[in-house]
Amino acid sequence: MEVGVLYSGGKDSTLAALLLEEFYDVTLVTGHFGISDDWKHARETADAIGFAFERLELDPDVAHEAADRIKEDGFPRNGIQQVHQHALEELAATEYDAVADGTRRDDRVPTVSRAQAQSLEDRHGVDYIAPLSGFGRTAVDRLVASRLEVTVGPSEEIDRADYEAELRTLIAETDGSEVIADIFPDHTQTYVTGVHRD
Repeated sequence: MEVGVLYSGGKDSTLAALLLEEFYDVTLVTGHFGISDDWKHARETADAIGFAFERLELDPDVAHEAADRIKEDGFPRNGIQQVHQHALEELAATEYDAVADGTRRDDRVPTVSRAQAQSLEDRHGVDYIAPLSGFGRTAVDRLVASRLEVTVGPSEEIDRADYEAELRTLIAETDGSEVIADIFPDHTQTYVTGVHRD
């Protein structure tokens, strides 16, 4: 069976892929809007950790709608959620038997409700899997520390292929980079550079 894992190059999506590889042929899939070439970093990580990699082109109109929503809200949560749901829909419409992501039990965004997961499965004839849904942040951090080589830094300095990076770029292009600090909270991101395989 084949699973496409939505992939940013960060610790959560990498750990999700590692948990699935015993049961599935895993392909790491980076959804992007063509706003930046940050997807190349995810491809480099996929190569470094030994997984197949694909790009999934997403609808640029969704990025613009999400950026407008973020600016209107004054925070990124709803816009990022909108983009994640779009990416899952697009991935589920491809040839995979299952689709997965790195969402954790205590994530605030993105999240996938039971009803959303069931709807995705019913409409596309795929299995939706969230391998980290039973793990809290502390448990994930412990697993990551034992298995992954990771670079950690502020969001704006870490080259990752995630929705936030492209939305930041889009908003900065239209409204100026000074707006980013007002909308996006300071937080750290991770970028995986290797895996310790036993």
